[in-house]
Amino acid sequence: MLRMPGELNRRAFLRGSAAAAALAPGAGALSQQLAAAFQQQSLIAPGPFQPTYESLKQYRTPEWFRDAKFGIWAHWSAQCVPEQGDWFARRMYLQGDKDYDWNLKNHGHPSRYGFMQYDHLWKAEQWQPEQLMGLYQAAGAKYFFALANHHDNFDTYDSTYHPWNSTKIGPKRDIIGTWARIARAHGMKFGVSNHSSHAWHWFQVAYGYDAVGPMANVRYDAATLTKADGKGQWWEGLDPQVLYTGRNALAMPDGTNTIEAQNAWHKAHDGTWHEEDPPENPRFAELWYLRCKDLFDKYNPDLVYFDDEELPLGDKGLRVTAHLYNSSIRQHGSQQAVMFAKKPKPEHRGAFTYDIERSRSTEILADPWQTDTCIGDWHYRRSLFEEHTYKTPATVIALLIDVISKNGNLLLSIPVRGNGAIDEDEHAFLQEMASWVPKHGEAIYGTRPFTVFGEGPPEPIEQNFSEKTRQHTAEDIRFTTKGNLIYAFVLAWPTEGKVRIKTLRRGGEHAPARIQRIELIGGTTPLRYAQTADALVVTMPPDKPNPYAYVLRITT
Repeated sequence: MLRMPGELNRRAFLRGSAAAAALAPGAGALSQQLAAAFQQQSLIAPGPFQPTYESLKQYRTPEWFRDAKFGIWAHWSAQCVPEQGDWFARRMYLQGDKDYDWNLKNHGHPSRYGFMQYDHLWKAEQWQPEQLMGLYQAAGAKYFFALANHHDNFDTYDSTYHPWNSTKIGPKRDIIGTWARIARAHGMKFGVSNHSSHAWHWFQVAYGYDAVGPMANVRYDAATLTKADGKGQWWEGLDPQVLYTGRNALAMPDGTNTIEAQNAWHKAHDGTWHEEDPPENPRFAELWYLRCKDLFDKYNPDLVYFDDEELPLGDKGLRVTAHLYNSSIRQHGSQQAVMFAKKPKPEHRGAFTYDIERSRSTEILADPWQTDTCIGDWHYRRSLFEEHTYKTPATVIALLIDVISKNGNLLLSIPVRGNGAIDEDEHAFLQEMASWVPKHGEAIYGTRPFTVFGEGPPEPIEQNFSEKTRQHTAEDIRFTTKGNLIYAFVLAWPTEGKVRIKTLRRGGEHAPARIQRIELIGGTTPLRYAQTADALVVTMPPDKPNPYAYVLRITT
């Protein structure tokens, strides 16, 4: 029978939880081995950085990053296989969610077909990383990021301490190792993103159950599966509890029998963005540390992104960050690695490079920073392609210009399908970026902010997760500088043939002592201009050189 009687289901849930207890302190050989490995690997690379915020504040973002300005990210893992978008591995366990319905229709109930099955389905059969990297480089990216793991707790590399990884399951390939080799062969810096510190709370939905319907109260796969259940299966020898992290107090309690009540539980408990060590499972944080240190030591990333507010998991995050910085000094002779995290406390600012997800700064920041965003969902969603609703090149080029004018960099994700390919709209998008970014590279790469970032009406910007925008006009101008050059980016073609730059008016506090020449990048002759008491007025040529944004090279 598909439906499991309540008492039998409860016993199966407890049996799965008992197996998960192998990850808890003092609970058998696995726990002892993990503790011994953590003790052995807890020593960090020697160097000036110690695992404290006070010590890590010695960090300075390297100049190569400030020069690079633009990177591309392949946020790619098994969650791209169903092509349903972000957080599928969590939402497929939420009754009433579209992803729950999709999984039920296409594969079955999550008590029988849970997310671990998608790790097996992920074959990457159309992945051509050399071709993709060529497209990214042609689009102007100077660094490349790959997803090392997500909240679904699956490693996309040859992980020494975590058997649930892409060399043993799914693609049967070292995804990170392959990306790293190819990115560096293209002369690009290589970065990894590590999101797995949140798996212990984010994945507790896999221990839940339906609130209503014919399968009500039947616990999902994580609640019942043990290593022994894998005999004769594709996952023989692997323990699902290691993947799903083990049940804790954030798993849905018995008796929550309406969808509304379950949604309220998730919002109040496991849906909260926990940053602390899991209180019932300290071994999780130790395993996270081992996996992260292993990732750094194997692949020597130039950049690392933590999807965390400050550094993850207490002293474990401090340790791996100090290890990365010291290892970079040992490899390069100076600290060249870049570590990103979000929302630093004032007293911790400077310990890492500040990252703003899906938004940007409203002003020039003294220290370099990064915006990370995506043209669609982080994980591939097919409907965005079918409806042709990705961000446009015009939107992204304007965003890049705004970010670099404020001392930032842009990291842009181009979603990859589960099979490893990108779709036709993404190909077209990259081709359009390639038609603009490299041609205006002198105004982008190696530049620094001007005394002000720009002028024009205020943008509708908030901190994180705010990507509101508006129609730009020729009044929207952004600046960068390099040597004796000022670059003025005009975000829309002037309807009357003249650009008015108020910031550079004669006698203004930001105006240069003199202007020798003004040219339009992509144009053929110097432009006529007049510096009045109200504005620097530049006469533009009759024809637009491109469809996107227009850069004036002002020689002072």
